Amino acid sequence: MTFAYWCVLVAALLPYAAVFPAKARKDFDNREPRPWEQRLTGWRARGYWAHLNTFEAFPPFAAAVIIAHLAHAPQLHIDWLAATFVVARIAYIVCYYTDLAMLRSLVWTVGLASVVGLFLIAA
Repeated sequence: MTFAYWCVLVAALLPYAAVFPAKARKDFDNREPRPWEQRLTGWRARGYWAHLNTFEAFPPFAAAVIIAHLAHAPQLHIDWLAATFVVARIAYIVCYYTDLAMLRSLVWTVGLASVVGLFLIAA
């Protein structure tokens, strides 16, 4: 398994890591989690939003890695772009929790650019 494929696994698990601190409360209602999540405020709400966005970012990334592999793009480039995506997504989650909106947008753009890069090297 290539390094980039391991990055896909990490990226697939990131949404759960992103939301864990927000849900780590005694009053978390596992019987009705969606209404409970809608009542979150502050950093917990931002953590939940990071969770949702991380799910949204995953499919294009996974597809781009697979397509780049199938197109026989240079493995080193695939690995670097995949790693860049994962690091950017981790930074994104941290920025969301800490309410660093402008920096969050910047690292979001880095993550998106790495996905576009994966598609481009597959072309």
